[in-house]
Amino acid sequence: MKLSEMSKAELEAFKNEAQAKYDEFKARGLSLNMARGKPSAQQLDLTQGLLTTVVTSQDCIAADGTDCRNYGVVDGLPETKALFAPMLGVDAEQLIIGGASSLNMMYDTLVKYMLFGVDGKQKPWKDQGKLKWLCPCPGYDRHFLVTEKLGFEMINIPMNADGPDMDMIEKLAGEDESIKGVWCVPMYGNPTGITFSDEVVERFAKMKTKASDFRIFWDNAYCVHHLNDEHDELLDIIAECEKAGNPDRVVEFASTSKITYAGAGVAMMASSKANADYIRSLLTVQTIGPDKINQLRHVKFFGSFEGIKEHMKKHQALLAPRFETVLNALETQIAPLGIGSWTKPNGGYFISFDSLDGCAKRIVELCKEAGVVLTGAGATFPYKKDPRDRNIRIAPSYPPVEELKLAAELFTTAVKLASAEKLLNE
Repeated sequence: MKLSEMSKAELEAFKNEAQAKYDEFKARGLSLNMARGKPSAQQLDLTQGLLTTVVTSQDCIAADGTDCRNYGVVDGLPETKALFAPMLGVDAEQLIIGGASSLNMMYDTLVKYMLFGVDGKQKPWKDQGKLKWLCPCPGYDRHFLVTEKLGFEMINIPMNADGPDMDMIEKLAGEDESIKGVWCVPMYGNPTGITFSDEVVERFAKMKTKASDFRIFWDNAYCVHHLNDEHDELLDIIAECEKAGNPDRVVEFASTSKITYAGAGVAMMASSKANADYIRSLLTVQTIGPDKINQLRHVKFFGSFEGIKEHMKKHQALLAPRFETVLNALETQIAPLGIGSWTKPNGGYFISFDSLDGCAKRIVELCKEAGVVLTGAGATFPYKKDPRDRNIRIAPSYPPVEELKLAAELFTTAVKLASAEKLLNE
C-alpha cells in the first residue's frame, strides 16, 4: 500500500514501526561509507601488477628511445596516446596525456581560458565581465565547485531521461553571450547513470551559441565502466562537432582513476587538433613534463585498448553485485510504498535516488546518525542547493557486499521514517 493512501492512524503505526527498526540500527554502532564513488580494495587489487611493470633502468626506456626518468614529452608518450586514443575515439594528435587527475586538467583548462582566452585570439574570459556556466543537475559536485570558485554564475539545467534539457540549453546559450560553457558527464552520468542520446549529442554539436568562445566540458569519466554486457553506446561528440562545423567547441576528458589507481592513474584530454595545439603551447610554459614512468606502466600493463576492455570486465564482476544489492533493496522496500524513484544505470558508479520533496536532508541525517555516511543532500546541485530537497547520490562501490546489504537496509528504513514524518506533518 502506498504511504499517500494511508489514513493518519495507519501512517502513525507505520512511522512507529520504522522508528523502532531505525533505533535497532542505531544501537549497532555501524561505520559504513557510501559517500563517494571510491573503488573497493578488491578493485584496486586487480591492478597490483601495474607496480612491477617498470623495475629496471631498461624498463624506463620508451619505444622511441626516450628515457622516461628524465625531462620532456610535455603532452604524453606516443605509446600512451596510442593506448588511450581508441578509448576516446580520437587521433593521437588530438590527445594530451597528463597526471593522475582529469579534474585537475578540467580546472587547469578553465584557468587557461580565464587568463589567455580559448584560442589565444579571443578576449580572455577574465576580461569579459560577469560570466555564467550551464550546469545540468543533479550533477557532479566537484564540477560545480570549480566553476563556483572561479566566479561563474551557475545556472541549473534539468536532466531528462536522455540527457539535459536541450531546449533550455539552446535558448540560454543562443541568447546570452556571458554564458561560456556547460558541464557534461555524458555516459553513465554522475549521479544519474544516464547516457546522453544521439539526439542530445547532435544538438550539442549543432546548436547556435551567442558566445563564439562557448565550450562544452565533456567529462567522459565512465566511458568503459559497464555493469553488464548489454552496455550503453555514446555518440562521438568530437566527430559530431567537426561534422557540424564547430570543431573547437568541445573539450573531452577522461582518466584511469577507476580503472587502475585513483591516486596514481593517468588523465587525458582530447579536442580538435587546433585546441590541442593551443593547450600544448601553454603547457610548455607550465611544466617540463608529466610522470612518464607511470604512463609507461600503464602501457606495459594493458598492452592495448583491448587489454583495457578485458580488465574492465573484472571490475564489472565486482561492481554489478553491489548495484544489484542496492537496487533490490529499493525495489522491494521502497517501490511498493511510492515514496521514491531512482535510476537503474547500465554502468558508472552511482544510483540517483529522489525521495519525496523535502526529505533528502532528513534521510541523510538519519543515516549519518546511525553510522552510514552518504553524499550530503544538495551536493548534486550548484551551490549545494537542491530546490526540492529530494536528490541523494548513492555510491555502492566501496563497501563489501555484506556491509552494503546492511547499509541499504538502513537507507530504506531512513527513507520510510522520513517519508512518514513528512506526510504526517502535511
